[in-house]
Amino acid sequence: MKDPTQSYKKVHYELRPAKQVERRMMIDALQVLSEGGFPIREYQYVGMGSVYFIDFILFHRLLGIDQMISSEYDTTVAKRVEFNKPFGFVDVQVAPVGDVIPTLSADKRHLLWLDYDATLSRSQLQDIALATTYLTRSSILFVTIDIEPPTDTDSPQEWKEYFLEEAPDYLDLGTPNSAFARSQLPKRNVELIEKAIRTGLLGRSDVDFIPLFNFLYKDTHQMVTIGGMIGGPAERRKIRGSALTDAFYYRPSFREEPCVITVPLLTRKERQYLDGFMPCSDSWIPEDFEMSSELVLAYREIYRFCPSYAELLL
Repeated sequence: MKDPTQSYKKVHYELRPAKQVERRMMIDALQVLSEGGFPIREYQYVGMGSVYFIDFILFHRLLGIDQMISSEYDTTVAKRVEFNKPFGFVDVQVAPVGDVIPTLSADKRHLLWLDYDATLSRSQLQDIALATTYLTRSSILFVTIDIEPPTDTDSPQEWKEYFLEEAPDYLDLGTPNSAFARSQLPKRNVELIEKAIRTGLLGRSDVDFIPLFNFLYKDTHQMVTIGGMIGGPAERRKIRGSALTDAFYYRPSFREEPCVITVPLLTRKERQYLDGFMPCSDSWIPEDFEMSSELVLAYREIYRFCPSYAELLL
């Protein structure tokens, strides 16, 4: 098992605009599912809060979830994590998430976010398979993974060898090296995650994994997040009958191209100007400053979810 990366020491989790957009899109999806008949407010959220607990704060305040478990792998910051938990009802468990998953109540629906900050590994694939083995019907699973090349070399062959070592049960030895080129790594990672999901479901004939979204974004490293629900025909009908299917980020299959989150670098004044024209037509560009149509369209997709940052002097 890999050691924790301690990414919280490298970047403040609140100051990752693409990640924040992703969180808000996920919340939007959960709100729509709630309107579609899934009692999201009653779900138990299980995540990896670290010392910032950003998703815990948002999910409680915007979704009303008040049953929460935070899994903390790094025992050296146990007191700091407990000190920083934002609400008294957050249950901090200092244990790998793979130890927490089998203990989750069979009487509750769960929202589990396996929010990893490292490249895909054997232990993470085991966690994913555990999740789909134990999560109750109508529970929701999110998986985030770093999809940067897994070695410091510029060698697709070595990247293939890495994945063969970490995921020997999920990869065909005959897969060509070209399938592990940098541009193909998002697809390879999603395929491996999906195979781990299917492995966990092997003993469950009454449910399947119903895909909901597939995000690709980059703040510092390129990341992918897939999300879906454990369910059967009844859950699938409710999802298809909800407004979620109209969302631009909805992905009913992981074979589709991901929703790429691009956050243009804008001044506050530029953003206020653009907001006045949103949602704009496909051909619209601003007259008062230079901005490509590609960036305008990227902003049109995410402006509802884009965070605002400001300095507050106390």
